[in-house]
Amino acid sequence: MLSLASPGVQNLAAKDAMHVAGEANNALAEIVDAHPQRFQALAAIPTPSPQAAAAELERAVTQLGIRGAMLYGRTGDKLADAPEFDDLYATAERLRVPLHFHPQTPVQSVQEAYYSGLPGGVGRALATAGLGWYYDLGVQYLRMIFSGVFDRHPGLQVIAGHWGEVVLFYLDHIGVLQDMAKLERPLADYFRQNFWVAGSGTVSERYLRWTAEVVGTDRMVYSTDYPYTFGTRPGGFPFLDTSGGVARSFLESAPFTEAEKAAIGSGNWERLTGHVTAGRGGRQAV
Repeated sequence: MLSLASPGVQNLAAKDAMHVAGEANNALAEIVDAHPQRFQALAAIPTPSPQAAAAELERAVTQLGIRGAMLYGRTGDKLADAPEFDDLYATAERLRVPLHFHPQTPVQSVQEAYYSGLPGGVGRALATAGLGWYYDLGVQYLRMIFSGVFDRHPGLQVIAGHWGEVVLFYLDHIGVLQDMAKLERPLADYFRQNFWVAGSGTVSERYLRWTAEVVGTDRMVYSTDYPYTFGTRPGGFPFLDTSGGVARSFLESAPFTEAEKAAIGSGNWERLTGHVTAGRGGRQAV
């Protein structure tokens, strides 16, 4: 599954974001067309121009046959629950395609307040792939729920990487806020009905079991975050390395039935996006 790396086009000027996203999606579609049995893609979406964002998602799906989109949390200083993104979410809901959110670096003030002053490069690493990424995006998921995004768009489907960006581990506690936010459903139901969860290359059996317990195996989609978690084992730390056959053996040895493993490996993704088809003679969503 091919996509731009973080932060995508989310921090570009609107005109630049529109140009880069369009060119990137054309290139992604050409690669998928050339190797349809090997690749699929997630579209880049120019959220600095909300109107163009919805239009580009429509084009990517209905004309290019791309099965969903990859976004990167904030757009500049605007969070994912900002009301101007409602048209984008409505378009994704209507087309029945998922939006995969990936974290990006916390804003500078947060970096300075929480991650500065540490030795070596630890602060920068902690603010990003160590921990800061996941808090930054996990809070935005909660904001989307609490601000009513999924109540306005109950069919919207979001893919959360990194085992749910921390949030799944605190739902039993955070749920105390659901009445205060006047949610239409219990907090956990949003994650069981609007979210799909991927591990993003963190091969932790504990995270795997917890995710299955919270959202169910029918809401899990397997991912390895290649090439970032391939051969990544500093100091022998094992949980980020998907090389040497680990990417496959991790799922094969999971404590699930063979049918559940097949669903996590590919079946759930096909169930989520299989209605989107692509072909050289004219791409379309069906």
